[in-house]
Amino acid sequence: MKTLFVEYPKCTTCKKAAAWLREQGVSFDDRHIVEQNPTEEELRAWWKQSGLPLRRFFNTCGTKYREMQLAERLKTMSEDEMFALLASDGMLVKRPLLVTDKGVVPGFKAEAWSEKLS
Repeated sequence: MKTLFVEYPKCTTCKKAAAWLREQGVSFDDRHIVEQNPTEEELRAWWKQSGLPLRRFFNTCGTKYREMQLAERLKTMSEDEMFALLASDGMLVKRPLLVTDKGVVPGFKAEAWSEKLS
């Protein structure tokens, strides 16, 4: 499986992560998170691969997250509702996302990314 880098190109963290990948010599497929929003099926698979709580896949710093008051709403939503919501709008998804055959990491942390790329 080739490494997949899911990003929003205007995001400074995404730019930093892309530069880091290039510095590490990692070959990757780049995917614009808004133009090609992850599907519900992809999100479910990535979540399982990640081993993380589903809430970690939400972009909690985003404007839409705050506008929709998701900090409170997520507390009462089912997993199915959360997946449907994430799949409805790429701006709700934590970015960048690193998807490898060794796992999935939402957000950029060089140590965690190194682990999934080794």
